[in-house]
Amino acid sequence: MNIAIIGTGNLGKSIARGLLSTKTLNALYLTKRNLDSIQEFEGIENVKLTSDNLEATKNSDILIFAVQPSHLEAILAKIKPALNEKHVIISTITGFDIEKIENCIGEHHQIIRAMPNTAIAVGKSMTCLCCNAEGKKSIENAKSIFNSLGHSMLIPEFQMQAATVVCASGIAFWMRLVRATTQAAIQLGFDAKEAQELAMYTCEGAASLLITNGKHPEQEIDRVTTPKGCTIEGLNEMEHKGLSSSLIQGMVASFNKIKNIKKEQV
Repeated sequence: MNIAIIGTGNLGKSIARGLLSTKTLNALYLTKRNLDSIQEFEGIENVKLTSDNLEATKNSDILIFAVQPSHLEAILAKIKPALNEKHVIISTITGFDIEKIENCIGEHHQIIRAMPNTAIAVGKSMTCLCCNAEGKKSIENAKSIFNSLGHSMLIPEFQMQAATVVCASGIAFWMRLVRATTQAAIQLGFDAKEAQELAMYTCEGAASLLITNGKHPEQEIDRVTTPKGCTIEGLNEMEHKGLSSSLIQGMVASFNKIKNIKKEQV
């Protein structure tokens, strides 16, 4: 298949790296107004760099949009004459809903919204997907693409704002938790490199346990805690200081910010 990433910024680059790692592409078109910023992809087999979105559209089956929201309508207007019923439109743009895309190019096109996160660059993205009626024809294909880059979930479009907080912003939240664990490990006597290594792989192990065993987090916590032990002492102290409450409140604050941004755009 031929895929184009329209707007190869930070997220677009991450998607490109992930797609290239799967080695299943016939061709990958990467578009950017300033090609100097994507020169790292120059010379890679089957990769074409261009500042011409129309060229990329004509030569691709799947179009993944990763541009700024304010640029999307103008880009869609320009490529609209080149679109046909076989094109699959995948938008990763926060706050730009399917109806708005349909207003630009028509309801008869296959339109899918995807909310990946930057872990897509290492094949570990949690990507949420939704689509219009026509997009149902290609949603399984889209799921296959994003499953090859991590894990995907099909959700109703009204949940996409919440998914942005949990999955996309969630990367930053988890990074902050890893950083805090690293800082604690340094205070307990490890050097900075060792401390981060301990934090990273412990975090990975915790997530892998849940993914593999399918248990609730509290069940795994019960396996670690013992009566009057150090683990429950630490957990209770964290809860007294508001660990869970702070995380929940922070995520809700992020969600409210997204809602406000969307209201301003309307």
